[in-house]
Formats: sequence, structure tokens, C-alpha cells
Amino acid sequence: MGRFVLNRLLGSVPILLGVILIIFVLLNVVPGDPVALMMAEHIDPDVVARVRAEMHLDDPLYVRFGRFVWDALHGDFGVSYKMNRPVATLLMDAFPNTLLLAVAAALFSWLVGIPAGILSVVKKNSFPDYFSMGFALLGVSMPVFWAGLLMQYIFAFQLGWLPVSGFNSPLCLIMPAVVLGWSSAGMIARLTRSSLLEVMGNDYIRTARAKGLTAVSVLVNHALKNSFLPVVTVMAIQVASLLSGAVITETIFSIPGIGRIAVNAIQARDMPLLQASVIFTTLLVIIGNLAADIMYSILDPRIKSK
Repeated sequence: MGRFVLNRLLGSVPILLGVILIIFVLLNVVPGDPVALMMAEHIDPDVVARVRAEMHLDDPLYVRFGRFVWDALHGDFGVSYKMNRPVATLLMDAFPNTLLLAVAAALFSWLVGIPAGILSVVKKNSFPDYFSMGFALLGVSMPVFWAGLLMQYIFAFQLGWLPVSGFNSPLCLIMPAVVLGWSSAGMIARLTRSSLLEVMGNDYIRTARAKGLTAVSVLVNHALKNSFLPVVTVMAIQVASLLSGAVITETIFSIPGIGRIAVNAIQARDMPLLQASVIFTTLLVIIGNLAADIMYSILDPRIKSK
């Protein structure tokens, strides 16, 4: 297991370095002077030049990249141009909110998606099956921003059941979690259904039925266990995707998380904050994929030998 994990970690290093290089180069070739944006439109050019020199923005690109990587390895991602605070502090302050939203969305997707997939198999080609798959298809197809606006209109403006935005009470978490987790729930429901139907057609399932086992016993003790390998893998990957993909949801519902920080950084051309946000979310995805690989190898030991 240790060698398997080490190989996966070593394989993730080039990916992370490649993302760092791409985002650094792109943000430094985009037109616009961050110092002028940070200070004012009609600031003295001599002051702008002096500040650029103090911030080492006049150094060659490769020198700035090397300095950035070296500082990042020591946990220093610079200071935000807009808020004049350490970027690492801003990310750590926002991450708990993103984590809470992602966990709530993941729980919603699991608690809804898995039962919906199982129900579709148990009630195959009936109304529950069509309803569950329709719900799944709608969740996968509907854009996050449209689902968010629609839920705000119905449950906040029309019915008044939930707050329209904010993040200061448990009720504020319901709509964002449903909006963010709906697509994942649909994917899990469809995957659970297809995987379970495939397993139910195997010979050992027919043998279990021939022995006189009840339908519930066959489903719970034999079919579910063997059909959950791809489902559990996708669930692990989706946690990382939810952590890194909450940009639209956090913006719509005014949640002070990593996604909203990234949007504000783009608008203000706050390069240190945007760079750190992208790198942080990339790291979360890599960790999520590593967790999925480990979980897959535990469920199927044959993976370790590959």
C-alpha cells in the first residue's frame, strides 16, 4: 500500500507544477498593470514605477516564477494587492466555509443519489424508476446558476421559507447545498442504477436466488457490495470537485469561501490571491483523486499491482 500511495504522490507532482507554471504565466501576460489598478487611475507614474520595483514586478518572468515557487514551498503565497493581507491567511479564513458547503452538498448527493438509484432498480420500468431517473437527468442537465436562481425565486422570494443569501445560520446552508449537490446526486443515482443492474445479471445472484434467499437479502448482502466499487470511487472524486467547483454557488448565495475569493481576485486582478486560489483548489483535486485511488485499491486489491 505504501508503495502504491508513493507512486500516486510522485505522479501528482508534475501535474501540480504544470498548473502552477500555466497560471503564473497566464496571469503575468494578461494586459493591465496591477499596481495602477491597486493605487488609482491618475497616480504619479514615478510612484507606480517605484512600487513595481519594490514588489519585484520588473524582474524577468523566470526570476519571479522561481521566487514564487520557493516562497510557496515555505507556505508564503505573498500579500493580496487588494486587501493588503497575507494570501495564506485569507485562504485559511475562507476554507472552512467552502468545506462546510462541500460536505453538506456531498451528504445531500449521497443521501439522495444512492437511494434513488437503488429504488430505480427495485422498481425497474415503473413510475418510481422514471421519476428517479428524471430527477437525476434534471440535476445533471440544469446549470448551477439557473438552479440557484430558480430556488432563490421559489423558496426565498415566493414562499419565504429560506434566506435568499448569506451564511450566518443553518438555514442559509440548505439551498446552496442542494444546488451544488444536485448534479452529483444525479450522477450517483444513474451510476448506482447502471452498476447495480449489471451486477444483478451475474450468475452468483441467480444462484443466491435459487437457494431461496429473499430479494432484500440478495440485494443488500450480495448485489450492493459488489456494485459499489465505481460508485464509491466517484463519491470520493466528487468531494474534491465540490470543494473546487463551488465558485458559482458561493457567488450566487454570497458565501465567503474560496470560490468567491477567486472571483473577487479576478475582478481586482489580484494576482497573488488568484494564483494561490487556483493552486489550492488544484491541490484539493489531487488529494481527492489520491483518496479515490486508495479507496479503490482497498475495495479491489488487484489495483495495487497495476
